[in-house]
Amino acid sequence: MNLTAQLKYHINYDLLGPAVLRFQRWQDERKIRAAATKNGDALLAGTLRTTARMKEMMALHYLQGRYANRVKKVAWVTSGAPVEILKALDFVLIYPENHAALCGARKQVVEIASAAEDAGYSRDICSYARTDIGSLISGKTPVGNLPKPDLLLCCNNICQTVHYWYRVLAAHFEVPLVLIDTPFLYTDAQEHQIAFVKQQLEAMIPIAERVAGRSLSYARLKEVARYSKEAAELWLEILNRAQHKPSPITAFDGFINMGPIVDLRGEAETVALYASLLAEVDERIAAGVGAVRHERKRVLWDNLPIWFKLGKLSNLLASHGVNIVVSNYTYAWGELAPMMDIERPIEMAARVYLHPILNRSTGDKLRAMKKLVADFALDGAILHSDRSCKPYSVGQIDQRDRLVKDVGIPALLLEADHNDPRSFSDEQATGRIEAFVEMMG
Repeated sequence: MNLTAQLKYHINYDLLGPAVLRFQRWQDERKIRAAATKNGDALLAGTLRTTARMKEMMALHYLQGRYANRVKKVAWVTSGAPVEILKALDFVLIYPENHAALCGARKQVVEIASAAEDAGYSRDICSYARTDIGSLISGKTPVGNLPKPDLLLCCNNICQTVHYWYRVLAAHFEVPLVLIDTPFLYTDAQEHQIAFVKQQLEAMIPIAERVAGRSLSYARLKEVARYSKEAAELWLEILNRAQHKPSPITAFDGFINMGPIVDLRGEAETVALYASLLAEVDERIAAGVGAVRHERKRVLWDNLPIWFKLGKLSNLLASHGVNIVVSNYTYAWGELAPMMDIERPIEMAARVYLHPILNRSTGDKLRAMKKLVADFALDGAILHSDRSCKPYSVGQIDQRDRLVKDVGIPALLLEADHNDPRSFSDEQATGRIEAFVEMMG
């Protein structure tokens, strides 16, 4: 271990960073409380107080990554990867997709992704991938810098793009790449499919141990799995509170606060954060506070959010009394919690990571949306036809038509891109959303 790197890590991550971020969180909390006091007539109830704590956690996570090289082992992982094994081996985990979403929210994607496009990567490729590769090429990022990975873990349960994307990363960094291949599910997973994934996870362990320079503790793995399960259960409880009328949260609150369930699964701090968030949401319910002050209509959001337009879309919909109360995207991080068995963590991972919504059929996704419509008493649905996420968008025309015909609710197909503003038209989106609101009555 490099002594200079260890000293920088200790000073910046253990000492200075937490103090600065804690002070920033206090300032943010004060602003949130002040806004809630002054804006009693606002369209939206405002930012949840716990969001300030979430931002502190995510900033500290990226700060750790910034100084991790030569102190800790680093793994870059896909958002649907079985990370509990790596977490138990004390890897610092970096999620390029989350980093790309952060670039989108900070409105830096065009500048960063253009570097990848200038190097020959087509705009038809996922904007997350172009943002990540563009960041490697240009060195630009809103988080200071990302650490070099010692290991890459790619799971193709979300799309095949990640496989090719991570092969680019493996060639660039010259580090081992582990691919977990998950069979696509047309029905619930069969035992032979679970065994197939479990075998791959077991084969990954010695590779990860060799890179980590330590042996896997199964006691520690079970502890990490328990934290993952508890966080997922709390996340599901939080999202299900939107079944209350008026809903105390919006799907945009879910988009904003989902970072830890993606990036920090398996950590005690994530469990504590979501316990606090759930308590705050329950406070709103007890006080009769709706996230949209004058909630008239309740709507489903299908697919990824449009990161660079979260605020504008939220305010536009709220101005019409419309609350996007649930999204199958954020719901995906909680709905599999009942499958988690912490006593058998490797088999648990094999089963759970086979079942993400993007690894299941379009018919299964339609059934899941119909259930959300019923459970949350929804009046309509917006299906984000995402130029970048083709696996999530396939079948949406039929799904929209079936929601209209079978369930009897208006459904809007909204064309955009989750991260690249060049594939979005403000005027067109506003016009289509307003027409959709009129259809709901």
